Amino acid sequence: MHNACRYAFVPASGPVVLFDYSRTQHLSRHLETINEIRPAISWDFFAAGDRYREQATSWANEISELLWRSSGNGARLAIDRADLLPLEALHQLGIEVVDAKPYTEAARAIKSFEEIKSIRDAVSAGERAMAAMHSALAPGERESDMLAILSLENIASGGEYMETRLLTSGPRTNPWLQETSDRVMEAGDMMAFDTDLIGRHGVFVDISRAWIVGDLKPTDEQRTIYDLAREQLECNMALLRPGVEFREFAEKAWPMPEIYAPNRYAEMIHGAGLGVEYPLVYYIQDWEAAGYDGQFEENMVVCVESYIGAVGGREGVKLEQQVLITSTGPEVLSHYRFENDRW
Repeated sequence: MHNACRYAFVPASGPVVLFDYSRTQHLSRHLETINEIRPAISWDFFAAGDRYREQATSWANEISELLWRSSGNGARLAIDRADLLPLEALHQLGIEVVDAKPYTEAARAIKSFEEIKSIRDAVSAGERAMAAMHSALAPGERESDMLAILSLENIASGGEYMETRLLTSGPRTNPWLQETSDRVMEAGDMMAFDTDLIGRHGVFVDISRAWIVGDLKPTDEQRTIYDLAREQLECNMALLRPGVEFREFAEKAWPMPEIYAPNRYAEMIHGAGLGVEYPLVYYIQDWEAAGYDGQFEENMVVCVESYIGAVGGREGVKLEQQVLITSTGPEVLSHYRFENDRW
């Protein structure tokens, strides 16, 4: 996430080589999928200084030797992430470079039995972190206090870190995607959040809920937007089946009332595994600009998104469910209760 000091060479056949941060080879010796571990070469300026081009060339020479040895002359090299310097160095060696994302994302989209088992466990741990935060929620607490509890419980359960800071309250819930602040929450505020946790096993736990702060009953506006967000969530989840085309889903999805459409979330569906993954399914209004072809498949794990907040309205509601697509339809993996179940 900061310095390109860890990468792997994975040939179509032959030994897999992991390049790791200097003197950390012992951390990966137990991995049965790794055949050899070598020290990484960093071309990043902060690590290489004015030797950055020299280091990028050394990196390309080592990778080209592995490519030639495993696949022979004329082999293509697929890279999922690359900076300008190593790309230039590979091109100078005459190596054809292609984008690896179409292959890696497609492979990651269909989850194995062990992956699904890990996802269930991670989601369960994430929901325990949510419960700890819910128990501490009270007037006078800051948004940042609540986020700190979520982060603490995630790490305590074996999780790693938070990808975002999306927990807001009261008027800061509308529009969405404002980051957590030190705002002191008041009784009757709506607090909404997106976990966005890299949790146990390195698995992405992506659940959203909205809660009323304190013991006050919801206002009419809060009831309305919450009920609509829940309706959108349930309607769109029910459409998930293997073989459903992405555009077909977008066309059949819950029709959002015009007053809320300008503030709609960026997408309706996204994949989840070790992070946000393929696919990404957009609203039909955004299809011409960003939509693409594809279909849902069995054993995909996806997150179904909903955000309802009127332009100029005081608050908004963010809800999200993590779902496994089975041969017979959707299986909800996230079971934390919704606020309107107790109203």
